[in-house]
Amino acid sequence: MPQDKNAAPRSVARSTLLVLRNHPIFCDLEPEALDQLCRYAKHSTLKRGGAIFSKGDPGNCLFAVISGTVKISISSADGRSAILNLISAGGIFGEMSVLDGQARSADATANTNCEIFAIDRREFLPFMRSQPALAMKFIELLCTRLRWTSDQVEQIILQNLPGRLAGALIRLTEKDKLAPAGRTIAITQQEISEMVGMTRESINKQLRVWAARNWVRLEHGAIVVLDTVPLQALAEAGSENEGI
Repeated sequence: MPQDKNAAPRSVARSTLLVLRNHPIFCDLEPEALDQLCRYAKHSTLKRGGAIFSKGDPGNCLFAVISGTVKISISSADGRSAILNLISAGGIFGEMSVLDGQARSADATANTNCEIFAIDRREFLPFMRSQPALAMKFIELLCTRLRWTSDQVEQIILQNLPGRLAGALIRLTEKDKLAPAGRTIAITQQEISEMVGMTRESINKQLRVWAARNWVRLEHGAIVVLDTVPLQALAEAGSENEGI
């Protein structure tokens, strides 16, 4: 029985269109514009740990996460690293360098097995200029990124460990819009230690105290937030809270 050689490309095109149509950034585009953007999007899959780009690379693509989680991080010459953000399904990353034409400011790595779309800067910028509403969404995205970064800096500078860790957990549940009954954050203790700037041992000690109080539950590769009220109180108390 003869096979349709165009079936696979058509299947990928339909999948791309479905993902972009449901994406919070692109969902309001007119059908013709969505079709055009779909032709620009290049699909790829990565294994956990796969490098997407490195700090200093040219910013020639915008990326959208279809499934999995992408880690945005920086590292020092002596091997220390800090996680700036975790981008989950539905998220966009790499937009800053695409918009300003400067080099990448951080590393992007597949934190889990991932599917992503890449859109070349040479095609995306003219497209965005023709879509003012899309440009506004990217302005809103950049503002969200700036607020997230400001919160991180504030907590690292001004808060003690309990407030810093509690704030990070609250921000992660809010960022991923996790429902009250399912606040499972797919993050390891090592990763969250790199987000809040403390050792893994300190993070583990604090989380175990909270687990004993039924505020959180520790799972392999994840933290389940059971009670946000005391965590929110710790985050808001900031540097005034000295105990665990």
